Amino acid sequence: MKKRNIVGIGTVFVAAAAVGAFSMLSEGENGPAGQSLSDAAPEIVVYKGPQCGCCDKWAEHLDAAGFKVSVKEVDNLQPIKARYGIGPQLSSCHTAVVERYAIEGHVPADDILRLLRERPAVTGLTVPGMPIGSPGMEEGPKEAYDVLTFDASGRTAVYTRR
Repeated sequence: MKKRNIVGIGTVFVAAAAVGAFSMLSEGENGPAGQSLSDAAPEIVVYKGPQCGCCDKWAEHLDAAGFKVSVKEVDNLQPIKARYGIGPQLSSCHTAVVERYAIEGHVPADDILRLLRERPAVTGLTVPGMPIGSPGMEEGPKEAYDVLTFDASGRTAVYTRR
């Protein structure tokens, strides 16, 4: 009987530790006291043209948010955009892939993290064009813009208003 109590206490301790770890991860990109959860951050691959400076700034924004960023310079982004159903109305200067999602344009890192937490049935997120004030486009007066979800059939919906 004494042995059973010890096992029971151990089981409760392990369960409490697991709940505590889960709650730290569900707090967002940072745990208590600003601890980075970058070890848990997924890899994001950014496809961009060789001369695009704002794309580099956006990649730095993702890196600062804890993503493991891989940048691939390509001369033609159209085959990548076509693979994910990113038409001209959704297009921007770079395309990224994180897990099963396409990320088009200057999408803020916190929206990508939210996407990965919520896992909606969409192809990805986009910020069409290059709005001033979005990550990587910080110079000048900030413009209001929307972060949109999009799916394979071309439907879009507002994910975040900025």
